[in-house]
Amino acid sequence: MKRDDLAPTAQPTPAEFDDAVVWATWLYYEDQLTQNEIAKLLGVSRATIVNYLQEARKRGIVRILMNAEVATRTDISRRLAEKYGLEQVMVLPGTEEKSQTAMLKALGAGGARLIERLTKPGDTICVSWGQTVLAVAEALELPRPLDGLSVVQVTGASTGNKAFSAEFCTAIMARNMGAVSVNMVAPAVLSSAGLRDALMAEPVLRRQFERIGQADLIVFGVGALGPDSTMRIADVTDNTEIDAYAAEGAVAVLICRFLDNAGQQITRDFDSRVIGIELDELRRLPRRLCVAGGANKTDAIRAVLKGGYATHLVTDMASAEQLLQG
Repeated sequence: MKRDDLAPTAQPTPAEFDDAVVWATWLYYEDQLTQNEIAKLLGVSRATIVNYLQEARKRGIVRILMNAEVATRTDISRRLAEKYGLEQVMVLPGTEEKSQTAMLKALGAGGARLIERLTKPGDTICVSWGQTVLAVAEALELPRPLDGLSVVQVTGASTGNKAFSAEFCTAIMARNMGAVSVNMVAPAVLSSAGLRDALMAEPVLRRQFERIGQADLIVFGVGALGPDSTMRIADVTDNTEIDAYAAEGAVAVLICRFLDNAGQQITRDFDSRVIGIELDELRRLPRRLCVAGGANKTDAIRAVLKGGYATHLVTDMASAEQLLQG
């Protein structure tokens, strides 16, 4: 740095400071003045204040240290992205409250924040269902209105728990984003494969799935198969069917499809009766945001990542650390 860059101030330096560099540094970092305010006070240009602050760092007068927890999360995020071939990973900070409600709220806020960053005017966003997806939908609040947004339901309507059904998640997300809600006029599960095929041939459903195939982003959660899993609570199918998938090696549920540890789909008669996005269709979408966390879901999340179903991930710190180990 040239001597001229450290131009003298119009005001005398107070006695408690070694020189103008220390004075400007104190005003900026301790008194929280802006660079413009400091320049006016010292009677120099803003460019001179910038040079003073650079000189302060060079001399070691001030050192900028990243918060250790933030640095750790950033490092883990990048390692997870590299390990599983993801574009972006958001690892959420740990919280003192360990309840399921607190976990859902944190995941919802993180997922919403990432959606807000990824979304642009005219986008079509696909939505699955579940408690985590609903938490994301409820947390959404765009920093500015975006024109031409559509939110599209990717599975049929639920006959079970309506609190986090696909149609409800779609409607809430569309409302909070100021988007058009495109719901699916069909049940999620039919009584026979023949009836399912007949409905899928209807023009209204063909148009729905054409729209899904052209989407810019899909948002989904991940389910485990334990007794408290969303798949069981939602009453999409009976426990006997879910147990049969588990007996064949299923560890995860992804939008009503079952995956083994390697992320490969396990198919049974149930699959032929489901109206919803197929996993190969899911993989073709350009941005695929998985929002999931919790100790009981680590194996399920790992299966989804190994299968290549996600391009973006939001998860908690404990899950992230376990995912790195597996």
